[in-house]
Amino acid sequence: MHSDLCSTRANVRSGECRATDLLQAAIETARSAVCDHVFAQTLFDSAMHDAARAAPQLPLAGLPVTVKDLFDLQGTRSAASSLVLADAPVATHDSPAVARLRAAGAAIIGRTHMVEFAYSGVGVNPHFGTPAAYDARFGALPGPARVSGGSSSGAAVSVASGAAYVGLGSDTGGSIRIPAALCGLVGFKNTARLTPLQGTVPLSPTLDTACAITRSVRDAILVHEILAARTVTRSSAGIAEWRLAVPRQLFFDDIEPAVLQAFERSLAQLRAAGAQIVDIDLPELDTLAHINDHGSFSGAESYAWHRPLLARADALGRPYDPRVRSRIERGASMTAAQYIDLHHARNQWIARMEQALAGYDALLSPTVPILAPSIDSVAPADGLDAAVDARRDAGFQRANTLLLRNPSVVNMLDGCALSLPCHQQGELPVGMMVWHGGMHDDAVLAVSQQIEGILQAA
Repeated sequence: MHSDLCSTRANVRSGECRATDLLQAAIETARSAVCDHVFAQTLFDSAMHDAARAAPQLPLAGLPVTVKDLFDLQGTRSAASSLVLADAPVATHDSPAVARLRAAGAAIIGRTHMVEFAYSGVGVNPHFGTPAAYDARFGALPGPARVSGGSSSGAAVSVASGAAYVGLGSDTGGSIRIPAALCGLVGFKNTARLTPLQGTVPLSPTLDTACAITRSVRDAILVHEILAARTVTRSSAGIAEWRLAVPRQLFFDDIEPAVLQAFERSLAQLRAAGAQIVDIDLPELDTLAHINDHGSFSGAESYAWHRPLLARADALGRPYDPRVRSRIERGASMTAAQYIDLHHARNQWIARMEQALAGYDALLSPTVPILAPSIDSVAPADGLDAAVDARRDAGFQRANTLLLRNPSVVNMLDGCALSLPCHQQGELPVGMMVWHGGMHDDAVLAVSQQIEGILQAA
């Protein structure tokens, strides 16, 4: 529906259009109803100044970019869409990820809302509202307003709506790929060690990844090169030259028919174009749940970081989202020995997974097994009707579990993955996840670009 970053940048460089004019159009979108609850803070004046000064030859050429509300951005607060950090100190300098985008010519138009402290895949925020999903390919979604996915909810809608070309975000268990899937976008979670996390509000330092949402795979490549300060190795290999596999365990459990139909149709289109795709047995996936029997990295590490804030929040009367707080406080029960055991178990699981995946260039799976739920079905409790509140809480818990399940496999693997849209007009957005283990980023990006071209041409 909107041109991608690479096409628009070429037009700016040729003089066909000006970055300031494009930015003004993005600002008008950001002010419109489609971006309700998207922005924690807008920075339109400084963005216009930066767009006017940016050289057209810079990678981002003065085009609009948004920043998730957990990255330090000089002169603003990193509140992580919470009330608890509403009086956090103003950042004295940019986080490295933001600094790299700015040096590449980004015009940062604002900080985007998110799930409080990034601790959910649904996208709901009881303090500031929930951005409604918008399909980047085909426009407004039919029917009731639906969640945009979390935790990078505002980032996704900012890009899908046309308010930005890039949404800087983070991915701990799918927080880039989930909203990308639910909004018809591309979300690339790189191998975590490749991009800097300094100057961010953490969820789980073991799993957190700084990465971005874009409109196309080639945009994802460009932005990853900026964030990682590295050059992606391109490949001229056609789709028939890649060894692709579909693991049938776990990823298809409780899948909704519309998601399965879109995914299987896409596999058929790829095979018709010459792709060699095999179904595989991956029993290592069956053992993953047991690794977290005593708790998760996110629970233990978030509790360690939030412990003083929890007491402060109570003293100041600034509540946490109850759903977020309960997940954080569960981390208090993990012992030091169990935490160390979890690291050992993860390392052993990664070794087994890497051995099992060694014969393939990439794996293909549904990014998430469900369509975006309606906002009403998962909305925060309002205390007006206990039965309605209970139904919403149950709907939230189910949606959160299913939305996080598939993408979180890759975080546990310390791997890389890209979600790209595989739905057609008239359907709700569905994502295909292309993934592999750590440091297979270039292959995942190359395969994804091939897949994107085939699906778009179908």
